[in-house]
Amino acid sequence: MAKKRLAILASHPIQYQIPLFRKLAAHPDTDILVYFFWNPGGGAGGVDPEFKINLKWDIPLLSGYSYKFLKNYSLMPSSDFWGQVNFDIISEIKRGNFDKIIIFGWNSFSNWVAFFTAFLIGTKVFLRAESPLNQELMKPKWKLFFKKLILRSLFRRISAFLYIGEENRKFYEYYGVPESKLFFVPYAVDNERFIKSAEELKPRRIELRKKLLNIDDDRPIILFAGKFISKKRPMDLLRAYELLITNYVHSGHLSEGDKLPLIPALVFVGDGMLCSELEKYKKEYKLNNVYYVGFKNQTELPEYYAISDVFVLPSGSGETWGLVVNEAMCFDLPVIVSHVVGCGYDLVKQGINGFVFPLGDIERLAKYLSVVLSGNCRQKSLEIIKNYSHEKDVEEIVRALKV
Repeated sequence: MAKKRLAILASHPIQYQIPLFRKLAAHPDTDILVYFFWNPGGGAGGVDPEFKINLKWDIPLLSGYSYKFLKNYSLMPSSDFWGQVNFDIISEIKRGNFDKIIIFGWNSFSNWVAFFTAFLIGTKVFLRAESPLNQELMKPKWKLFFKKLILRSLFRRISAFLYIGEENRKFYEYYGVPESKLFFVPYAVDNERFIKSAEELKPRRIELRKKLLNIDDDRPIILFAGKFISKKRPMDLLRAYELLITNYVHSGHLSEGDKLPLIPALVFVGDGMLCSELEKYKKEYKLNNVYYVGFKNQTELPEYYAISDVFVLPSGSGETWGLVVNEAMCFDLPVIVSHVVGCGYDLVKQGINGFVFPLGDIERLAKYLSVVLSGNCRQKSLEIIKNYSHEKDVEEIVRALKV
């Protein structure tokens, strides 16, 4: 078929999205142009108040595809609704002669401008968003009532919905989207890069543990990676770890018949407003095997996956997926997530490659850590994550373009 001219509207360059843009640009059936509404840090990062650092990604974000930064008229540029005010998108859509437009969500003023412009001139719109139904149903009924009025009106005009996982699909169905408009474009990371890193780094596990943490034995390592903010709930993991260690020290084993030769270590990769609270808890309970290693960039993080034995994401509402889980699974790590984390239904097979625990249930989390660290969890993560790839994304987007 003739190449389809495709516009992609995104808030700003995001490290997780760029590999998808590159693969779409390289596909023989697509001609893409990516529009960015916001340009933090010259397109490579910027101040992140949640990480408490001036963030600059150490991988290229602006190569391998065509892009354009639009003038942002917002007085306070950000990823918030009023942080992206780009009136130039109107003329870009009108004169772009695009076959389709992919819009990432509806949580910005510029996205709504783009919706109305595309609808008025008859350009078909594809929607790519993250909202999971399980978190949606936590909202007050009055809010859901008004949201249904707005979203059902919008969704009737959308040509295709590129859902990222099962909870996201259920979200669209809840708001009346027919199955014929749903295309599975799974949330993915750059599997190729992370799996290659795993193959290179895992044989160096002992060397890396010594270099990164000064650990010269083979004690199990529990890993958390993310912002130290309330949404991520890192304190839940620290409390569960303290309970795990207390049980181990007092009883000499983690559960009946399951013995560990060495006390596990817990590694926190990241930074944020809860850092001092976590450090205080560590000192109060004398948790000598807890390590806070700070923020690690994209090329540094794989070393921590390579030395670890299990990855935990205990997040609450707002964790619409959790792409760090994808990354950890590229290293074939067992994963433990709360039942609220968006990716849990898709990526975590209970008792096979990890566990899903009830949000905030510290005792259950400690129990699942015990099970995983005792070796009673098969390594299936890599096999599962290979089905959540950018190759699959491109395949489904191209299929949607033909409809």
